[in-house]
Amino acid sequence: MTNPSWQPAPWPGQQGQPSMLAGHSDRERAVDVLRAGFAEGRLQQDEYERRVERAYGARTVGELGLLVADLPQGPTGFPQQVPQQFAPRVPPTFLPAPAPTNGKATAAMVCGIATFFTFGASAVPAVVLGHMARAEIRRTHEHGDGQAVAGLALGWLAIVGWTLLFLLVVSASGG
Repeated sequence: MTNPSWQPAPWPGQQGQPSMLAGHSDRERAVDVLRAGFAEGRLQQDEYERRVERAYGARTVGELGLLVADLPQGPTGFPQQVPQQFAPRVPPTFLPAPAPTNGKATAAMVCGIATFFTFGASAVPAVVLGHMARAEIRRTHEHGDGQAVAGLALGWLAIVGWTLLFLLVVSASGG
């Protein structure tokens, strides 16, 4: 039967906190890492055999983690955290430059917004620049597609709005 006073045994390195019990798949992943370390020449034969024996006899995931902690790869069940001071940092100088924003796309958006202040006079340039910008963006992979679409939408709205207003005025005066 079970002993009600039984508590899981902590593994060294966790300051008294119990570790999760290991399953068969956890042990097999640890043995796979050990096998790879042995094949790469990182472990001697006798050390490899001792670690495999300990892996199959391990009760907790923490024990398995200790067996593979000094090897370059670890199974997914044992996340290896790199301290922040050792994390790789790439200087901004060596990062790839971001793609530039297409100038015609910006101009299309500005002309589209200006249709409110110019009573539609900048609508045609907004539409023309928007189409030109989208073609260039597809060809050069620049940023700014959203700006070009905004310029197109505002330009076409102004053109359609002024056309409907003109038709309404003509039909009202003619009939």
